[in-house]
Amino acid sequence: MKRKHPMKAAVIGLGFVGLPLSLLLQQKGFDVTGIDIDSAKINKLNQGKSSLSEINSETVASALSSGRYTATSDTSTIKDQDIIIVCVPTPLNEKNEPNLNYLQAVGESLAPNLRKKQLVVLESSVYPGTTQDFFKPILEQSGLSVGKDFYLAYSPERIDPGNKHFQVHEIPKLVSGVTPKCLSELFKVYSHIYDKVIKVSSTKTAEITKLLENSYRFINISFINEFALLCEQLNINVWEVIEAASTKPYGFQAFYPGPGIGGHCIPIDPLYLKYKAKQIKAPHEFIDLSQTVNKNVPLNITNHIADILSNEHSMTEADVFVYGVTYKKDVDDARESPAEKIIQALIEKGARVQYHDPYIEQFKVNKSKTLSSVPITKEKLKEADCVLILTDHSNIPIDTILNYAKVVYDTRNVTKGYDGKAKIYRLGGGHSA
Repeated sequence: MKRKHPMKAAVIGLGFVGLPLSLLLQQKGFDVTGIDIDSAKINKLNQGKSSLSEINSETVASALSSGRYTATSDTSTIKDQDIIIVCVPTPLNEKNEPNLNYLQAVGESLAPNLRKKQLVVLESSVYPGTTQDFFKPILEQSGLSVGKDFYLAYSPERIDPGNKHFQVHEIPKLVSGVTPKCLSELFKVYSHIYDKVIKVSSTKTAEITKLLENSYRFINISFINEFALLCEQLNINVWEVIEAASTKPYGFQAFYPGPGIGGHCIPIDPLYLKYKAKQIKAPHEFIDLSQTVNKNVPLNITNHIADILSNEHSMTEADVFVYGVTYKKDVDDARESPAEKIIQALIEKGARVQYHDPYIEQFKVNKSKTLSSVPITKEKLKEADCVLILTDHSNIPIDTILNYAKVVYDTRNVTKGYDGKAKIYRLGGGHSA
């Protein structure tokens, strides 16, 4: 890429996707403007402090000190950019249908500020046709034409928060464009950023590929959670079964049970696919069944805990101490976390619930009740009738838990190979008695 001056890039949405991407762009030689409507986040970034646990503040401070990174809430700054990358949330509404309000707001703020030769890239998860049929008309309210005056492309994000095995630039990047010229412009730019860039024929193809990736995980995790329940009823250790099946060198990929599916992608993206399938009257039975299974997991766990404690007292007298409320280990993200439904169900059964999570200071249950993380002490563990492990953070004090708790219910198999005084019950069998 031969230019007299560095390319200027704006990244809109500085969450789990946008912030790492914006820092990567700066490291690759771009002049970067990060844009987000959260003023507290912007102030924090401009002070050289990271807003994500997995990105250290030194990385942010280094980007700022380079003079090629700034954060702002002002979308009008996109006038000066060569490339604009959109990474805003695309959640579900109350009907479990796509909510594109954030994307629409971004499009409407971009339209009056677009100029010729700019490249706009959408990276948010969307249903097939969103880039072409929804986003493009909003941007063309600028009076400019896609493919002629400016370029519009789609490249699905593949960020995996907490994954230490792959750096962002090492993950193969899919690219697509509304027109061949749009694709060409994106391929040229992203080839400078990512180790491997893969072209696909259309934005619809790229959009549905992302949905396939996460629906595949959604369906298989839901299946293994149902399978774990079967093993439990048969008094078989599901973790041993999975380990044994994993010795087969072909035709099997291990998925592991847990307290349910959470995060910003896996519980959401399959329902985007379902939404589109319903529109065109296509079958979507696997997604429906998986959704039902996944919804039942928190209730199954709660009922099992009630059964375990029933020999001592009723749930209305029980103290349950929860370790971990994030949806996965070592991230400060509790979006769609199954912990919310599990804690809510425990409270509805009358249990007194406290939690500890080193990444989440406050946790909202059912939008009305807010719990605060409490220290995990020997006294708290002794007082609890059950310690429920929902997240397997790397720094979990498992020896302390097993030596001072009476009963431990482990949904992540983190107690495997450990000894202690506590009675251990594991999701999917493999109990100690």
